Amino acid sequence: MTKILISADMEGATGVTWPADVLPGTPQWERCRPMLTSDVNAAIAGFFDGGADEVLVNEAHWTMRNLLLERLDDRARMLTGRHKALSMVEGIQHGDVDGVAFVGYHTGAGTEGVLAHTYLANTVTGVWLDGERASEGRLNAAVAAEFGVPVVLVTGDDRTCEDARGYAPDALGVAVKDCVSRYAAVCRTPARTAADIRAAAKEAAALAVRREPAGPRPRTVELEFDAEHLTGAATLVPGVERTGERRVAYTSPSMYEGIRTFKAVTTVVSSAVEEQYG
Repeated sequence: MTKILISADMEGATGVTWPADVLPGTPQWERCRPMLTSDVNAAIAGFFDGGADEVLVNEAHWTMRNLLLERLDDRARMLTGRHKALSMVEGIQHGDVDGVAFVGYHTGAGTEGVLAHTYLANTVTGVWLDGERASEGRLNAAVAAEFGVPVVLVTGDDRTCEDARGYAPDALGVAVKDCVSRYAAVCRTPARTAADIRAAAKEAAALAVRREPAGPRPRTVELEFDAEHLTGAATLVPGVERTGERRVAYTSPSMYEGIRTFKAVTTVVSSAVEEQYG
C-alpha cells in the first residue's frame, strides 16, 4: 500500500502571478481556484498512474479553503480548513504516508520568485533553519524527514524548483511558470501544466518509499521582520529571543515542535501589524 500526501498551496499554481489571484473572496481568486484544482488533480492522477493506492490532499493556503471539492478526482480525499497541528503538512505525523508532494509552492521571503514569502504575505523578510535560508518548502521538508517521509514532487515557478533541489534533491520538479518578477511570470496553459504534472507524478510515485525517520534533534529557526516592534511581539512566545534589531530566534527539541512554534510566532506577529505603518 502506497499513500501520498499532497500539500496544496496556491501562489505557485498555474496562472497565478498577483496578490488578488490568491486572496480569498476576490474575483481573481475565484478565477484561479479551478487552475489550482487542475494542478492538484493532475498530481492525483499521476500518482495513481504510478501505482499509488491512496492520496490525501491537505489544503495549505491562507484559509485552507481554496480547492473545489466538487471538481476533485473522486479517488482522493481532501483535508480542508483550519486549524491543524502541522498546518501545511498535517497528516504526515501518523506513520502511514510514504511520500509527500508540494503542489503550488513558492520561494521564501526575501528571495526571487513569484509571490515569494514565508507564511506571512509580507512582514517576514527572511527565515533561516539551522543557518540556511528557508522557504516553506524547506521547513515542511524538515518536518517530513522527521517522520521518514520523502518529498517526491514539487510544482511552482522555476525558482521554486531550483529551491527544492536544495532541500529535496531527489524530488521531481515541474515549473508551471517562469518568474519575471514577484508579480509577473511567463505562464503555461492549464492543459500543458496538467500534462506535465501528471507525467512527473507518475514517475515520482516510485520515489514514495518511507525511510527511517530522521528522529528529533534540536533545530534553530531565525526570523527577520520589516519593522523593529515586531521582534517584541515575537518574543511573547516562550523560548523566542531577540537576536538583532529586527531579528528573533528560537531552538526547539524537534522540527515537529519547531514548526508549531513558527506558526505561533507568525500568528502573534501578524496581530501586531498595523494596516498603514506595518
